[in-house]
Amino acid sequence: QVQLVESGGGLVQAGGSLRLSCAASGRTFSPYRMGWFRQAPGKEREFVAARRWSGSSTYYADSVKGRFTISRDNAKNAVYLQMNSLKPEDTAVYYCAAARFDRPAYGENSYDYWGQGTQVTVSE
Repeated sequence: QVQLVESGGGLVQAGGSLRLSCAASGRTFSPYRMGWFRQAPGKEREFVAARRWSGSSTYYADSVKGRFTISRDNAKNAVYLQMNSLKPEDTAVYYCAAARFDRPAYGENSYDYWGQGTQVTVSE
């Protein structure tokens, strides 16, 4: 069984930065892809970013392209989301997810394991 635990959320002013971390545990952890999603109050969960666990392919939502960067540390079984130039509309609960197989990177249903989420709040 794979467990994902997010950390690094918090309150930040607009224009600031945060770095989210996702630590994975499990006897054998070798996902095809890792992703970040977010859910704002009253809205559906949406794709933010993803990357291949092996290789360099990355994917970003248009709303975060150029501001967010997804990275990974295979040795630590961890994936990160560096968020810069944060805006109030980035306020949401951010979820880490792992996909076992090659399915569309942007689709929520492509991911098999999910973390509990970490709150990110961006003030004006």
